[in-house]
Amino acid sequence: TDDKNTYKGEDGSPVIIFPEFPSFCEIGDQEFRNVLTYLTSIPSLSAAGVGFIVVIDRRKDRWTCLKGTLLRISGWFPANLRLVLVLRPSAILQRTLSDVFFKLTRDDFKVPVIMLSSLTDLHSYIERSQLTQELGGTQYYCHKTWISHRTDLESFAALVKRMAERLQVFGRELAETELPNNLLTASNLLTAQTSRKDSFKEELTGALSQGRKLLEHIREPVRRDPDSCLNPDQLENLATVHRLLSQLNESSTAFDEFWIQHQNKLDLCFKLCQFEHNFQQQATATMNAFSDIGISPAQTEHLLQELTNHEKKACVLDRVRSVIAEGQSLIDSSQNVDDSVAVKCSELQRVRENLTQRLKDKRTMLTQAMELYKRLEMVCKWCDDGIYMLASQPLDKCQSQEGAESALSELECYLETANEKQQWEISTVWLEYENILNNELRHAFEKKASLQEMFERRRVSLKKLAAKQTRPIQPVAPRPESLSSPGIYLSNICISEDSDSRVSCKQVNSDQVDRSSRNPSVSEEEETLAVLRRHVMNELLETERAYVEELMCVLQGYAAEMDNPSMTPLIPAALQNKKDVLFGNMQEIYNFHKRIFLKELETYTDCPELVGRCFLDWMGELQIYEKYCHNKPRSESLWRQCSDCAFFQECQKKLEHKLGLDSYLLKPVQRITKYQLLLKEMIKYSKGRECSVELQAALSSILGILKAVNDSMHLIAITGYEGNLGVLGRLLMQGSFSVWAEHKRGHVKVMELARFKPMQRHLFLHEKALLFCKRREESGEGYEKAPSYSFKQELSMAAIGITEHAKGDSKKFEIWSRSRDEVYTVQVSTKEAKTIWVTEIQKLLTGQLETCKGMDLWFVDK
Repeated sequence: TDDKNTYKGEDGSPVIIFPEFPSFCEIGDQEFRNVLTYLTSIPSLSAAGVGFIVVIDRRKDRWTCLKGTLLRISGWFPANLRLVLVLRPSAILQRTLSDVFFKLTRDDFKVPVIMLSSLTDLHSYIERSQLTQELGGTQYYCHKTWISHRTDLESFAALVKRMAERLQVFGRELAETELPNNLLTASNLLTAQTSRKDSFKEELTGALSQGRKLLEHIREPVRRDPDSCLNPDQLENLATVHRLLSQLNESSTAFDEFWIQHQNKLDLCFKLCQFEHNFQQQATATMNAFSDIGISPAQTEHLLQELTNHEKKACVLDRVRSVIAEGQSLIDSSQNVDDSVAVKCSELQRVRENLTQRLKDKRTMLTQAMELYKRLEMVCKWCDDGIYMLASQPLDKCQSQEGAESALSELECYLETANEKQQWEISTVWLEYENILNNELRHAFEKKASLQEMFERRRVSLKKLAAKQTRPIQPVAPRPESLSSPGIYLSNICISEDSDSRVSCKQVNSDQVDRSSRNPSVSEEEETLAVLRRHVMNELLETERAYVEELMCVLQGYAAEMDNPSMTPLIPAALQNKKDVLFGNMQEIYNFHKRIFLKELETYTDCPELVGRCFLDWMGELQIYEKYCHNKPRSESLWRQCSDCAFFQECQKKLEHKLGLDSYLLKPVQRITKYQLLLKEMIKYSKGRECSVELQAALSSILGILKAVNDSMHLIAITGYEGNLGVLGRLLMQGSFSVWAEHKRGHVKVMELARFKPMQRHLFLHEKALLFCKRREESGEGYEKAPSYSFKQELSMAAIGITEHAKGDSKKFEIWSRSRDEVYTVQVSTKEAKTIWVTEIQKLLTGQLETCKGMDLWFVDK
């Protein structure tokens, strides 16, 4: 291309020189404009404001080319153009033509143009020191060096700009960092941000080094020849590099100062979180020492031994004192610590004062628990032995008087052992161990009472059989109507006892003899299962009634109190007008259970095996639990924010509840989960009966609700998806897999990231789309401790295909776009899971095919 460079005139105007270039006319308009735009952007704004001077050397050219050049410049120049100096053609004919035609066409040029005949005329406008040697000047100019300097300078300027922007973004992120509330998060945050700071400092050091090397490169001519001097372009480049280096140093210094302040804040946050962590450890240990009694004799004995060790070493009290001292030291050493540390120190001090008494109460509870477990073991062994005894009695031998008497004797002897070995009543146990009895322990003692009831029924049945006396069979004359009825005859006599224990003979029809008359006692196994079904039904009804009462207490004792004007001063600002957030649709759940579901369940008291119908009839209304579970994270977040407020404490005091509101807010979630456990128990004791089909259907429906709740909780954790998830249809499946992605660009397939390293993606299969998300680490506590998913990719089910068997692994399958521009290889953990996913996707694609016959929308490979 044409050689063009910039210098300055006497008054500071930048000079652009167009040297001789025979092929100048062949340069395209866009290229010409790009070069002019670039050259006019090099001088400073002040110099460019004075106006540019353009020197055109056309001494060896023709007038036509000169005219084209002038028209181009006058037609478009991107800056302020003061003057155009033209060294006209030197040939006699071309000089004459240029003189004549210039005068005729001078008005066509919209810029001032001066035609010069010689270099001497040019020197009268621009000093020789500002011109290159080819124009009679004294400046040495190397176009290759000029391009090298400009390339390096622009690269360095872009680097400085990029570094400044990144430092600004990083600084804003640091300033907006929300300080964490737990030790692990604080430690990770401090480590991560320190690592990022060190990385930035390394990049800053590299950028500064690059700028210094560029300065040395520009000064190279002076270093080689001290008597030489830099031309205006080089001086301008030198000043620009100095300015960029100054900007970079200022940014680095400002960032260092900001980082010191931010690091001090992070260090203080870490110390606070460390104190919080120590405090929570002690609080948790205290709560465990106060409430846990163990779930087995071995665990209770272990807890008792552990308590003894704690009392000997006094390690808990020492640790509390240490944490209090640590917190007080933190308060004394920093003025920025908020009042929460002092409050928690005082609270921990109260814990320390009460801990001794709590440990004493703990020992009493554990001792009682050990005694109770010993009694429980006796009860369980007595029940198990009794069931074994009943099962071992042959029913056919019990039909004889001898067999019945023997079985009766064995049964009565066993019943006497209950009084010999267990000198206490259930009511006495419940009263004595009321503080530590839970539902499981109560159920174990109730099992004994139920078994005794079963023993009593067997004893009555055996007494009747043992009291029977055999009498001779006497022939009875048939009645006339019997003789006239073909196929009916009397030949059997049934012997029974009336209420006065008198034996009478009764004639019966032989094909109408009840099987129970020959076998007075029903199947013992069925009787046992019937008792167990009644137990499950009783538990269902009792827990349902308790559940309704608990919901009513919460709604009246907490929710209604939020509208009580006398309680308004106790409600913090964060809790005001947030009743719907805190309680969700609990009122709707209470109304359904109180007015409908409890009453419906009670109608199945005498036929517990049919209770599955009740669940199936009201399964639609049970969907209200999905709404409650959706709101639970918001509710728990609000509770954590306001749990210590006086309003909740006052309400709990009025209700005389031992547990806080958060325990009762969890009740609906626990209840919908409890139903499936009770249904499983009912199915277990109803095998082989017709009702088991309805029970299984009810269980499947409840599990479906739980799955829908679980899926929806995952869906609301998706971030970054700009559309409406509702339009994607029902969520069918979800799961985390290894995914390889290939994108076809032109005729080349490009594997994302490293070819052999898969991405970890969580897939959500909807009816209309497949979403690819990245699972983020869990954080928070309780319902807040849940994964989040960053949206990455969406594939419409109307535009994809599936290859069931991918090469190289039987647990892989492929999902691809219609044109195969994008191919995603999915690796599943097991072959069974792969089969389920492939089958479900094929069902969707097959359904689309039936809906849109004749449309080439998808493909399925085998």
